[in-house]
Amino acid sequence: MPADLAIVTDSTAYLPQDAVDRHGITVVPLSVAVGDEVLDEGVEISPKDVAEALRGKRRVTTSRPNPETFAAAYRAAAESGATGVVSLHLSAELSGTCEAARLAAAEAPIPVRVVDSRLVGMALGYCVLTAAQGAESGLTLDEVAASATRRAGLTSGFFYVDTLEHLRRGGRIGAARALLGSALAVKPLLHLSGGRIEPLEKVRTASRAIARLEEIAVERAADREVDIAVHHLASADRAEPLAERLRERVPGLRELYVGEVGAVIGAHVGPGLLAVVLSPR
Repeated sequence: MPADLAIVTDSTAYLPQDAVDRHGITVVPLSVAVGDEVLDEGVEISPKDVAEALRGKRRVTTSRPNPETFAAAYRAAAESGATGVVSLHLSAELSGTCEAARLAAAEAPIPVRVVDSRLVGMALGYCVLTAAQGAESGLTLDEVAASATRRAGLTSGFFYVDTLEHLRRGGRIGAARALLGSALAVKPLLHLSGGRIEPLEKVRTASRAIARLEEIAVERAADREVDIAVHHLASADRAEPLAERLRERVPGLRELYVGEVGAVIGAHVGPGLLAVVLSPR
């Protein structure tokens, strides 16, 4: 990436490493605590580690980066010759990460635009890639932030979880809390709405939930040009076939990414997660 503008995000974007390297994106890790041990996502703890800890009923919590971590990233950008930073992060409704970034931005030596994507996972990741491409094409700082915000508004994410228990424990369940009383009788489909996790539909079995996830993606993609990501946690056997079916059924599909969510989101959704991100271009 040209030195003029730097792009910063957090580890919950779950971008492919080759994209991070190709665009020179700085990724600030969130932290995961397993018992009393605090570890950086993507550096010291893997999705497999978190899945095993949750299955073993160990206490798993997450925390945002501290403002100084962002401040260091912004200083490094300035020292490398950047004249501005666009810093894009997971929904402020789900984490204090944006707040930490804004605190650091106020003291940064160069202008920083902090964007609350109101998303997470590759829904955030596609916004980051849009920002990186805009910076590389010569857009201004405000134009890059606006282009990423525009794509965020077009992007949606839907997901299935085997149980709502992990979301309940982490306090991230939002209006989906209303489903808890019938959780044994239904398999909930959830989505991101206004930056929060909200109920979408209820079905009776996991297989029907996954089939419905596919139908929703196909319906909403219609004939638009879209990028799609399929996320999972310890469920590659479900994710890969779903991705192949979407490849066959979405006529405007441009890029398809299949990847496991990291430790932070994994801690809140638990093993068995299956998600589809739909991001029109």
